[in-house]
Amino acid sequence: MERVYRYLDRKYSKREQIGLAAAGVTLLLFLFFQAVISPVIHKKSRMEEEIVTRKKALVEMAALKNEFDQLKRNSELSEQHFLQRDKKFTLFSFLDQLAGQSGVKENISYMKPTISKKQETGLKKSIVEIKLNNITLNQLTSYLHGIETSKNVVFVKRLSISKKEKEDRFITVVLQAETVES
Repeated sequence: MERVYRYLDRKYSKREQIGLAAAGVTLLLFLFFQAVISPVIHKKSRMEEEIVTRKKALVEMAALKNEFDQLKRNSELSEQHFLQRDKKFTLFSFLDQLAGQSGVKENISYMKPTISKKQETGLKKSIVEIKLNNITLNQLTSYLHGIETSKNVVFVKRLSISKKEKEDRFITVVLQAETVES
């Protein structure tokens, strides 16, 4: 220990004093940078990253809100159409009547109605499967347009189109139309 005290008591030359002072200042600057500046820079970069992440989340939330609002409007419109629908409406009779208007009634091979009731809501889902033989694409288009654009909240759930011969202009169609009934 005595050696250390002698070493500390020793007089340093001007050059050594400047070197020690420079080393001390460098050490203090390094410690200051590590203790104060570096955490501030690191925190700033983390905050900038978080801002970017939150902006992305905000944009996504706005898009989801727009989608939700659109779905809500569609739901309200469908409910309004559903409530305005004739109380005696049946999917089977609607599709049969529309087939007559579209000129495909005589091409109906079969119409199979199915009804399933939801216990929770008390609503019935009505499905009718129809097979149309030897119709043209224009007739099919007219029939599908009548189904999808009606105010009766009916939509095509499944559609299968087949053609027997390459030269033949007629097609065979099996489709399922669906709606909700009270």
